[in-house]
Formats: sequence, structure tokens, C-alpha cells
Amino acid sequence: MRAVVQTVSRASVTVEGEVVGKISDGLLVLLGVTHADTGTTAATMARKVHELRILPDEKSAADLGAPLLVVSQFTLYADTSRGRRPGWSAAAPAAVAEPLFTAFVEALRARGATVETGRFRTHMLVESVNVGPNTVIIDL
Repeated sequence: MRAVVQTVSRASVTVEGEVVGKISDGLLVLLGVTHADTGTTAATMARKVHELRILPDEKSAADLGAPLLVVSQFTLYADTSRGRRPGWSAAAPAAVAEPLFTAFVEALRARGATVETGRFRTHMLVESVNVGPNTVIIDL
């Protein structure tokens, strides 16, 4: 599992003209799933993201109760080692990735996090205002 985590003053996801997820003063999480990931991986990633100390005064979303906007992002597993066209073989297929994406979100919520999401397997418009800018990549 791979996450790109950004501190944001605001972020939103729009699908077909409808805002489906929106937060202020929290974390935007782009989440990619690969073939070897499991429910345990999702829970571990949720803990790491929730406790990541990248908010002001070295605080985490868990410390501050900051909201998270989680967006599925299979393109985080793009293979660009050959040519100019990315390969997607490292990304888990939707049938595998969607339940693990959901498990990640549910694990965050079980920890008490306020979580908004995009919509899996749709064309999304993701807008964000990065603060810092602070962007961290987490690989499990």
C-alpha cells in the first residue's frame, strides 16, 4: 500500500458536478493498493497516516482531530521504467483494491477519525490547497 499525504487548508472531490467529499484544515490522502496488500496492511497504514506528525507543532490528525479526505489513486503504482507510457501491473485490480480501500477508511473511522472520500472507479476532480507545502509518501 502506498499513500501520498498532504497537509491542506482545504480539499474536495467532485464527481459529475457534485462535491462528494470535502474537508478543511486536515490531510488529503491519495491511496494506492498493490497485489500483496491485506486487511492488516490497510489497518497498519491507517494507523501510520492518522498518527503522522506533520501538522503544526508536530501534531498528528489523531492529536488534533483533523479530518482526512481519502482518494483512491491506482496511478501511484505506475511503472515508468520503460518508455513513456506508464504500466499499471503493480496496481491491484479494482476487485482487490476497492475492499482494501474501504478497509483503510473504516480503520481510520474506527480510530475516531473524521473521514471524507472520493468515489471509487469514477473520474474525479480533486482540488486542494497544500499547506507548507508538506507532502509525505508512505510505503508499506
